[in-house]
Parts: sequence; structure tokens; C-alpha cells
Amino acid sequence: MAFKTVKIGLEVHCQLTSLKSKLFCPCPTDYRGKPPNTNVCPVCMGEPGTLPVLNKEALRSAVMIALALHSDISKFTYFTRKNYFYPDMAKNFQISQYDGVGGAPLAKGGYVVLNNGKIVRIRRIQLEEDPARLVYEGSIDTAPSALVDYNRHGIALVEIVTEPDMSSPEEARLFLQKLRSILEHLGVFDGELEGAMRCDANISLEGGVRVEIKNISSYKEVERALMFEITRQSSLLSRGIKIARETRFWDERRRITVSLRTKETEEDYRYFPEPDLPPILLTDELLDEIKRKLPMLPDERRRIFVEKYGVSEQNADVLVSDKALADLFEKCLEHYSNAQGLSSLLVGDLLAQLHSLNMSVKDVKASPSQIARLLKLLDDKVLTGLSAKTVLREMIITGEDPDSIVQKRGLHRISNMDMLNELVDQVFAMNPKAVEDALVNEKAVHFLVGQVMRMTHGKADPNLVREIIEDKLGKIKSNKVG
Repeated sequence: MAFKTVKIGLEVHCQLTSLKSKLFCPCPTDYRGKPPNTNVCPVCMGEPGTLPVLNKEALRSAVMIALALHSDISKFTYFTRKNYFYPDMAKNFQISQYDGVGGAPLAKGGYVVLNNGKIVRIRRIQLEEDPARLVYEGSIDTAPSALVDYNRHGIALVEIVTEPDMSSPEEARLFLQKLRSILEHLGVFDGELEGAMRCDANISLEGGVRVEIKNISSYKEVERALMFEITRQSSLLSRGIKIARETRFWDERRRITVSLRTKETEEDYRYFPEPDLPPILLTDELLDEIKRKLPMLPDERRRIFVEKYGVSEQNADVLVSDKALADLFEKCLEHYSNAQGLSSLLVGDLLAQLHSLNMSVKDVKASPSQIARLLKLLDDKVLTGLSAKTVLREMIITGEDPDSIVQKRGLHRISNMDMLNELVDQVFAMNPKAVEDALVNEKAVHFLVGQVMRMTHGKADPNLVREIIEDKLGKIKSNKVG
């Protein structure tokens, strides 16, 4: 759904989860699950007399991201202090980079092409440290108290700022999904980690001003927050009420945005070069080295899936949207040659089962060879499609071989004609009205087939069942005519 009068730009903060230490100190990055305020040191807490030291791997990772997004790298760059008093910054300033007059962020320009063909331009890419985590007690709009956990304070962040090129909440979601896939293919980011990607969304409607929505935590929540804000601003404008230029908070529980504060200007932050860190000079040799080591990215991988393996474009889009899923597809291809059939199983049945189990692709216990074996059982008509779904679900959870599951649960396809004839007779006897309807209505035939499948728990051969039903219906018609 497109909104012609809407402009949306995103500021995306991505943790470099592949690093072992924070951006400017040796504290480890595996802070999740640790007791609050235990993953800290004098440097990241900004104690007097301490000096930051740049994590060189963080710089290399940020350059990789900029190259992958087709951005222009700044060969001369430096860090700046972004000054503000807030409890999530122990130093009362954040070491970041500045894009204003005299500033030098890591990269400018670039673009991302969405699956719908829309090009979203990148404004800048910068490297900075993550603030602490605030845990609110009470409602955000009733003066709540807040607890501060500094464990993630100082984690390396790459901030990616787009131009306001998105015209709908759906496009904002598509952009974040594509960006996550690129970062995961680079090996610098794990999108499944809680809080690894956070987003500020800037939105304006024709006749209004730009409003910022802070710290949205997921793709779906970005879409929901923007939909709410469109409704809110449209309602105000239709009544002649001026939109305030402000920063708002997305309350996931109530699914509304709440006013936080008047939008700051650049002057409020009093940017100036960080005196404790030297400028960064990126040589052509270093950039060429990083460029040579860039892995295959989603767009190229998608092209190969379509052109080399014959996968449909729709399936290829879904496969490359999740690096773990694309990796699983390629590993399964080593054991099974029908790429389109394999992609359909992964994109359809596998993802549906994972969604119902609240699991990710990385949680799947079935091996690629076991998944390939399940497909061969389907090809050999040992299983029906319904039975295969049952087997796949158990494989995902337990990692047990499909043959063992089929044998243990008695899931072999029923193709004995005498048995199927008897079952169809039973269904006809129990559903006389449906039989009459089936003589003139194709949908009633589907119903009768479904009843046989239900009686056999999905094990009957559906094609044979349909043949038997249509044959019996033909005889009934003949008798009536006679």
C-alpha cells in the first residue's frame, strides 16, 4: 500500500555482533544474560584518566558495510563528541561521528534496492558507541522511574541513515529486512540477537513537519509505529491542527506513539572532534584488501539461485532474505537435485513450522541430508504431502531420521485400492448430501476427498482417492440417467 503524501527516512543502529570486544575498550561483547552493570570497565564508564583505543576490527567491519551499500568511503575521517546529559551515557557524551559542516563520517551516499524494485538512497554511514539500556518501570507517559544497565554501553554500532525515500510503512519494513540480509551475509551481524538492530524512524506528511519515532525494536514494530503515526498526523491535519516537530516513543504494549521531547537541533549536541582519538587515514591498499574479501551478497546469490538452479524469483527472494535459510538450501542441494522442489519445501512448509514453533532456522535439528531424504520419500510416493508435514515437524524438533519417524508413527502412504474403496464408501454413506452436491459441484468433490484424508490422518493417496470418488460419482450419474 503506497502513501503518496508520506516521506519516511530511517536511522538504523546495528551492533557489530561479530566483534569480541567493545568499540573503545577490552570489555567483551557477550553482555546478554549477564547481571546488570557487570560488563563494564573504567574506559567505557568514562572514568577520569582513562583513554579510549579504537577497535580496528570494528573499523574494518564498518568499511565492509559501506562498500556493500555502494557508499563513498571517506579516506580521512575522525570521531566527534556528541554531548548530552542523559543517564544512558556515563560520560555525558557519546563518541560518534558528525555529518555537519566540518564533519567527516565514515561514508556518504550509497543505496539499497528493495525486492519491489524501489531504490532507497543512503545519506551517511558512521561508527559510534552504543548507549546503555534503560529499563522503565511504569508507563512512559506517567513519569516512570528508569533503571540503567551499562553492560552494552560502548558496544560498536554502525549507524546507517537513509534519505526520506520510503513512501509507506511496508517499504520501511522491506528496507530493514534487506539491510539485515546484507549485514548477515557480510558476517558482521546476527539479527536474531535481541536489540542488535534498533531503528529511529523519521516521518512527515504533506502539510506537516518531520516527527521522529525513537528506538523501535523490530521490522513489524516499525511498520506498526509508522501506520499509527500516519493515522495520528492525518487526523490532526484534517482538523487544521499543526503537527509539532518532536521526538516520540513507540509503546509496543499499547501500540501508540507518545511524545517524549521537542526535537533537538545539531547545536544542542555541541559536536566537536574527539581529542582522545587520532584521525583515521584509510589507504587505497586497505580498501582494496577489504573489497577483495567481500563475500557474495544477497542480490548476487539470488541471481544464481534463479539462473543456475531454476528457483522461482519469489522463492529466491525469501531464501536470500535469511542467510541461514539460504545456507541450508545450498547444503541440502548437495543431497537433492530438484532445486525448485527443495526451495518450495523450505520457503513454505519449513518456515510455517518454524513460525508455529517460535523457532529460527538456526534452531532446526534436522540435517541437510535428512531434509533431502524427506523429499525423496515424497518423490517415491512413500508419503503424502500432509504426512510429510508431520514428519518435518518432528525432524525439526528432534533431528530424528525421516524413515524412523515414518516407521514409528505408521505414516506410509495408503495406496491399497480395496482399502481406499471401502473408505470412500464409508464417506459416501456418512455424507449423502455432499454426494448429491458433488454430482453438480466440484467443491463438494474436494470436501469428499478431504473427509477420506481426515479419516486416514492424511495418509491416503489423494490422487487415487479422487479417482475412486469421481468413478463412483460417474456410476451414480449413469444410473440416474438410466
